[in-house]
Amino acid sequence: MLNKAKAFAEKAHRGQTRKNSNTDYIVHPIRVAERLSEAGCSEAVISAGYLHDVVEDTSVNLEDLVREFGQEVARIVSAHTEDKSKSWQERKQHTIDTLRTAPKEVKCLIVADKLDNLLSLEEDLKRIGNDVWENFNAGKDHQRWYYESIAKEMDNNLSEAEIPLFFKEYTRTLYRVFT
Repeated sequence: MLNKAKAFAEKAHRGQTRKNSNTDYIVHPIRVAERLSEAGCSEAVISAGYLHDVVEDTSVNLEDLVREFGQEVARIVSAHTEDKSKSWQERKQHTIDTLRTAPKEVKCLIVADKLDNLLSLEEDLKRIGNDVWENFNAGKDHQRWYYESIAKEMDNNLSEAEIPLFFKEYTRTLYRVFT
């Protein structure tokens, strides 16, 4: 299933690039899936890592994911998919609210995704400087609020033993990016 999910995401994201660069977009879902794999997540969660942006950013819909990958993968992706018809603030608040009560596999997907975004942002800041904030729908202060809110909710309802190491990396990266 993992090879199928990767190939599906590669096809869906073909021609897309990352914000602030000419890097193929698929690099991001691959890094998210690799982080989830390194953390020992299930095949369904890793597959969702590859697929986490296909419903939000391509013509793929949830029914396509159910048909191709099953209900569990589609459920995990759906929990993380933003409704682009809503405002930036509403979309981000929905992710924060989801994270607050989500099961561990959804928390892992959200945090792995946001960690990779923070790591990319850190590299962009080194390369471009503060002009990087001009390429976002919301500026630096709003971005800080969002990423700090993720940090506050990410380990809610998880025991210390359940918290993956990359959650700590998230906190360290957040600090480096916004200080």
